[in-house]
Amino acid sequence: MKKKLVVIVSLVFINTLLSQTNTNTPYSLFGLGVENKTATGGLTGLGNTGIAKSNPFEINIYNPASLGNILQKSFLYEFGLNGTYSTLQSNSKQETISNGNISHIAIAFPIKKDWGMSIGLLPYTKTGYNIDLENAIEGTTETYITRVTGEGGLNKFYLSTGFKAFKNVTFGIDVSFLFGSINQEKQVYTDSYVSIMDKNHYSGAKLKVGFQYKIIDTEKFETTIGGLLDLPTSLGGTQTRSSNKTTSSGNSIYIEEEVENELNNFELPFSYGVGITSVINKKITTNLDFRQLLWNNTNQNQNNETYANQSIYAFGIEYMSAKDKFKYASNIKYRFGLNYNTGFLKISNKQIDSHFVSFGLGLPMRKYSNDYFNISYSYGKEGTLENRLIQENFHKLTLNLNFVGKWFNKKKID
Repeated sequence: MKKKLVVIVSLVFINTLLSQTNTNTPYSLFGLGVENKTATGGLTGLGNTGIAKSNPFEINIYNPASLGNILQKSFLYEFGLNGTYSTLQSNSKQETISNGNISHIAIAFPIKKDWGMSIGLLPYTKTGYNIDLENAIEGTTETYITRVTGEGGLNKFYLSTGFKAFKNVTFGIDVSFLFGSINQEKQVYTDSYVSIMDKNHYSGAKLKVGFQYKIIDTEKFETTIGGLLDLPTSLGGTQTRSSNKTTSSGNSIYIEEEVENELNNFELPFSYGVGITSVINKKITTNLDFRQLLWNNTNQNQNNETYANQSIYAFGIEYMSAKDKFKYASNIKYRFGLNYNTGFLKISNKQIDSHFVSFGLGLPMRKYSNDYFNISYSYGKEGTLENRLIQENFHKLTLNLNFVGKWFNKKKID
């Protein structure tokens, strides 16, 4: 019954995830939209850290090398959702928005001893905006309004595997397939009404490799270092454009209808990351991560905007009393995290950075179980009010269900 329920829920999640629109921020106007900051297990409550973290009962989508420690005859599966309440603020206006969406669905299982595999689907980028632009009519003092709206984003389907090469060393590889569309409509209001609808489709693959090395392994103290390399890639794009004009008398005229065009490839940069995780007395776990994405090397421009190298600094700490493994309270995990992201987009000579603080709980589903209900709350800011830009203050709630099954046990025949 449990297996059937998981399959049904998974199918519903996949269908909803592929059709979702889940943001409303003007910064998603640029490029492929804003990055979807998804983390599995309890890593959201830990400031989205985890490059060096390896737990045989949790899926870690950051580093595929963690799969080298998955237990035999186990089967991990999890899915999550999140909701955001944001305030968008400029020097003259303020607006509140809220949205909710599915964050991911993932499974992991062993292939054989010290060798695991994971499969998952999650949003990669998200787009949602509604902007009015006032433009001057050349040679006059009059103006006209262009309303630009957009929605959509890219999804990511990944296959990853990790194996233990030596006693305390694991390696992993992750192949991701990115696909999706971003729809944009421009509505121009003058003496007539013109609508231009673009459906931009992108797809491509990217490769990531990682390692984890446990440099200290004693009864009371463990330290693991981890590293990632994300190779650069190009996403191919096509555009389908439709446009029509409506005159003041109400007559509608098609200008273009389902015209297909090739788009310039969108370049994703080379990136690398390092992390260190320490476990003290099997009660306190700390994560410290650093990542850098080399956007400058892609040589891409967005009108008057540019891409800049992006750095991410993150820290997380988790506490579990573990006084008595048979008591529910002793198995609750308490989490705290910090994250600072310089951003990759530079507008009006100002880089759009963000930061947040997170708090989380890992609640056991029941006694004597490694199944967890993870909940985390994050508060942060993105953007700035300088140079007539927009600042977003956001509250984010993330819920995650993490199950550990034993689906590969053979049935005994008496």
